This record gives sequence, structure tokens and C-alpha cells, in this order.
Amino acid sequence: MRLLIAEDELDLAEALTVFFEKNQFTVDTVNDGLSAYEYAGADEYDAIILDVMMPKMDGIEVLRRLRADGCKTPIMMLTAKAQKDDRITGFDSGADDYLPKPFEVDELLSRVRAILRRREEYKPSTLTFGDISLNPGSDMLLCNTGKSVRLSGREFQVMELFMRSPKTVLSADRIMERVWGWDSDAEINVVWVHISNLRKKLSSIGSKTAIHANRGLGYILEAEND
Repeated sequence: MRLLIAEDELDLAEALTVFFEKNQFTVDTVNDGLSAYEYAGADEYDAIILDVMMPKMDGIEVLRRLRADGCKTPIMMLTAKAQKDDRITGFDSGADDYLPKPFEVDELLSRVRAILRRREEYKPSTLTFGDISLNPGSDMLLCNTGKSVRLSGREFQVMELFMRSPKTVLSADRIMERVWGWDSDAEINVVWVHISNLRKKLSSIGSKTAIHANRGLGYILEAEND
């Protein structure tokens, strides 16, 4: 497995490099955001670890640019910021997981392995329900009105979950576990934020397919004629 680590704390970067190499990873390490962006765009990695606070370009900007470029590599964010809004910003920008400092390296390894497993289980195929289709190749949500909208990484994962189980009530806890992972530090309201964003995007493309709340149970994807 090839891993890119972007961390501006030199001692921590060196320690992480040694740790992951001992755990059978091949590691490239950089210490600023611009180098992280250039390395990630120039080579193929199985996963990327990004510190948020870095010189030249912060980790969130690196993440946004990589996702805008079509990079689907699993990305773990590391940061000293542990506030809820910072975590939501990271997830909305396309992060696969988020770990605040200080952390135990064993937990970081476990989380990296978890996002790698989720990637290996992922089988890209165009999903269709009602008047919409989801294209994994481009992260686009399309409507038969002819309009389309790009989804962030987490939005895509949530929408994919609904479209693989349409007309099925999914609890917020189940969505949280399937998309963020059972060991994530994210709070449950991150699910509500993503569903709200998806509803707005469905409306923006003129879709009559909608995510409805089932009071006390969860959410369900339904087409107009259901």
C-alpha cells in the first residue's frame, strides 16, 4: 500500500513515516500543502493523510482541489482543531475521515485501514431511481430534466447509500456507521447537514425524487409516484 503523509510538524511526520513503514506501507512524506497537492496529483496513492494547518496551502484547500480534480483517493484529515464546525467543513470538502490531535498512532492506523476497506468494497456502477441517476465516474447526480450537479465525496456516499436502498428507511445512526464509520469522531448532526445539502441539490436540478424524513425512524428516498 502506498501512502502520502502531509504533516508540517517534522518530528511527527518522521514518526508517522517510520510507524507506517513498519506496518507494510510505502510512504512519501511532505511538509507543506503545495507539495502535498503536487505529489497527490503526480502519482497514485492508496490513501492520503493531510494535516489541516500547513504552510503554502492548508489541508482543506488541498482536499478541495484534489476532489475538484477528480481525485477519489481516500483522504484522512489530521488537525489540532477539534471543533464540530471544523470537522463538518472537512467532511463537506470531501474528507473520508477526520482525526483530531493528539491521537494514538494505533487509532490512526486503524482508521486508515478502515477507509481502505471501504474503498475496496466500493463497486462503481451507475445507479438509477425515479428521475435521477448517480454517476460514480464523475460524482455527478443527474436528472432527466437534463440538469446535473456535482456532489462532494461525503454527499456522494450518502446519496449512493440511499440509491442502493430506495424506498427503505435508513436511520441516521446507520448512515453514520456506513458512511463515516463506527469509530468516527463526527457527531450525528453531520448526517443532517449532508441530507439537507442533498435535498437542496435535488431541488436545484428539478428532480421530483426526494429524501423524506420518517419521524422517529430516519430517512427514505422516494420518487414522485411512490
